Amino acid sequence: MEMTCNIAARLPELARERPDQIAIRCPGRPGPGGMARYDVQLSYAQLDARSDAIAAGLVASGIGRGVRTVVMVRPSPEFFLLMFALFKLGAVPVLVDPGIDKRALKQCLDEAQPQAFIGIPLAHVARKLLRWAASARTLVTVGPRLGWGGTTLAAVEAAGQGAGPQLAATAGEEVAAILFTSGSTGVPKGVVYRHRHFIGQIELLRNAFGEVAGGVDLPTFPPFALFDPALGMTSIIPDMDPTRPAKADPRRLHDAIKRFGVDQLFGSPAVMKVLVDHGQPLPGVKRAMSAGAPVPPDTVARVRALLPPEADFWTPYGATECLPVAVVEGRTLEETRAATEGGAGTCVGDVVAPNLVRIIAITDAPLADWSAVQELAPGQIGEITVAGPTATDAYFNRPQATAAAKITETLADGSTRIVHRMGDVGYFDAQGRLWFCGRKTQRVETAQGPLYTEKVEPVFNTVAGVRRTALVGIGPAGAQRPVLCYELEPGVKDSPAILAALRTVAGAHPPLAGIADFLCHRAFPVDIRHNAKIGREKLAVWAAARLEQSR
Repeated sequence: MEMTCNIAARLPELARERPDQIAIRCPGRPGPGGMARYDVQLSYAQLDARSDAIAAGLVASGIGRGVRTVVMVRPSPEFFLLMFALFKLGAVPVLVDPGIDKRALKQCLDEAQPQAFIGIPLAHVARKLLRWAASARTLVTVGPRLGWGGTTLAAVEAAGQGAGPQLAATAGEEVAAILFTSGSTGVPKGVVYRHRHFIGQIELLRNAFGEVAGGVDLPTFPPFALFDPALGMTSIIPDMDPTRPAKADPRRLHDAIKRFGVDQLFGSPAVMKVLVDHGQPLPGVKRAMSAGAPVPPDTVARVRALLPPEADFWTPYGATECLPVAVVEGRTLEETRAATEGGAGTCVGDVVAPNLVRIIAITDAPLADWSAVQELAPGQIGEITVAGPTATDAYFNRPQATAAAKITETLADGSTRIVHRMGDVGYFDAQGRLWFCGRKTQRVETAQGPLYTEKVEPVFNTVAGVRRTALVGIGPAGAQRPVLCYELEPGVKDSPAILAALRTVAGAHPPLAGIADFLCHRAFPVDIRHNAKIGREKLAVWAAARLEQSR
């Protein structure tokens, strides 16, 4: 008989082993000095018992096993109770980042074809006005229910009181969730997560970082907090807007770290920059992690300077479709900084076992079978592919996207597995470390050969006064005109001296000699959730218009 495969299966065990340990603390009401009181909390016993009651109540309301259910709830006890309740009963939560463009959000919800919608009152108002998730028939409101029918979470929980344990015997292949990608390089896609993918992630995170029960984590990206209960950790949900990480108040983050003895911190590069700009040490933090976009070398050095000498600063490499793939520690990033700033790309470190990462020849065409693949040797730049326990196998209702990103590989014993194409280009060095060179779709195909964003931009980012740069291409592939857009540090004005410095850098690096156009842009379009993923597609349109005007 197959054992239950479910990320929530560990919760009842932890409720028995450590019932009084706090699983989740949330900000709650303002306290002295404007700092949050963190007076809203759930112990492991409470999280387990209340999620059981909510699961039973949801089933009675019509949300059962396999029912696709949109969850639009702010980071709060209710969010975590709901997510574990849905996992327990075998429903399929649908998560879409509320920070994305509202038109894209509607498209995502329509694609998911949800049968149920759980949200705060504001989400329900938007659902009615903007006609989100029209297929949803079961409605649950977290908070007061107004004029849209359905029921409330409080009523759901009351209806399920006393029902007892609610863990469905889900199998590894059953769909566990649909998680939409960030959409930073296109319309977000719904990644189909099976229960085995979540279990695989827990094991890979434990193996990669040595996670142990009893730690205290400050996850500034709420979905990552869902892993903490499965690892026996305490989550401190920060007092910030997770959709605007660059606007986080560092004083509030430091207050939470100090008050609750946070020993692990997870944040996007934007959050890390907020902390380093604040400049206060991070005593007690044994492990910091940053993911979602490349972490600038300067930020790596400054974060490590704030951490205790024995602490680690990890940057996991991966994507919604496959995470984690590889990990690199800050000391290695500092050692490889000179190579990065010399045009080598960014080192993303060692592959996390048992992932199998291979580099294949770059093509934009679908590859249905691994037999059609040309695998490249170390040192050669190609597309990064991954096979492993967290490599997802499909996008929901996106057959073309699935075909473009997934390859079927037949193994020696006749079985098959899915290989995920990361959509990134990179290579392995002589030491077996993986290097990232940029997004495949953002490479610039010139008549002299390809240019890759992550091999070009860090070289120019060393120019004094330049905050960051972005390489874009204008014209047809194979004859594209490379253009370097640059954004200046606050308070710095564009000048002939800066332009001359950029030209000097290009002249000193032969692969960059073909870049003749340099355009200063006031503020790059970015993914607001990371404030680091540059909208190069929009920049390319802007650059083309600027060059046309200057003719």
